[in-house]
Amino acid sequence: MNNMDFAGQTIIITGAGSGIGRATALLLARRGAHVFIADISDNADQVAEEITTAGGQATAVIGDISDRAVVDALVAQAADTGGRLGLVNNAGIMDRFAGAADTDDETWERCLRINLTAPFLLTRAVLPHMRQAGGGAIVNVGSAASLRGAAAGAAYTASKHGVAGLTKNTAYTYGRENIRCNLIAPGGVETNIMATSATETQIDPAHGLAALTPIHQSALRQASAEELAGPIVFLLSDAASDVNGVILPVDGGWAAG
Repeated sequence: MNNMDFAGQTIIITGAGSGIGRATALLLARRGAHVFIADISDNADQVAEEITTAGGQATAVIGDISDRAVVDALVAQAADTGGRLGLVNNAGIMDRFAGAADTDDETWERCLRINLTAPFLLTRAVLPHMRQAGGGAIVNVGSAASLRGAAAGAAYTASKHGVAGLTKNTAYTYGRENIRCNLIAPGGVETNIMATSATETQIDPAHGLAALTPIHQSALRQASAEELAGPIVFLLSDAASDVNGVILPVDGGWAAG
């Protein structure tokens, strides 16, 4: 038995039009999953086409996953495929790297809505299907900001700490029903999340996150999206059947400092 085989499973991945979500979708599709590419942009269509052209199964769903109606429709459509349901809460936005005194209401509310409320809405929506099926797996994509206070601004940090709490509570509450929930906490990753920040400050890998990451210091690089996809797929798989409620740093050793 291949416990990294996802044949017969349907996995919803938010923010899958690019970056970590896209890399995860491609890897899961190669392992047999029917992936639902959820994204607010039409990049979702491109990723789904890339997968189906390669012989995999993918469905693109374009919409704002902080909207409950969008979430409910997405989960209902995925559940209708009949496969065992899984969820990757990956979509997220960055803040302005500002402390509380310099964070406006709009930035605070937008970060919390997309980074924390959307994963809650999706988790709540998939749980009845997972319970009926006798189990399931959820992976939340947090951040180094889930673990520390100096990785981003007040809004982003609070939202990612909140996702860590949601992860632990879901794992504890539903683990007895064979539903697992874990979180990965990336450090610096080569994605477009910085484009969602209103700040003009750009992170220079030579002096920013890469310099804080032991495994990346020699090359002064950030992690690739593919380096995050592997741990996500592992946590979704039966190979991680006894892993529940874990906050897993995937940051090249930054959290070890």
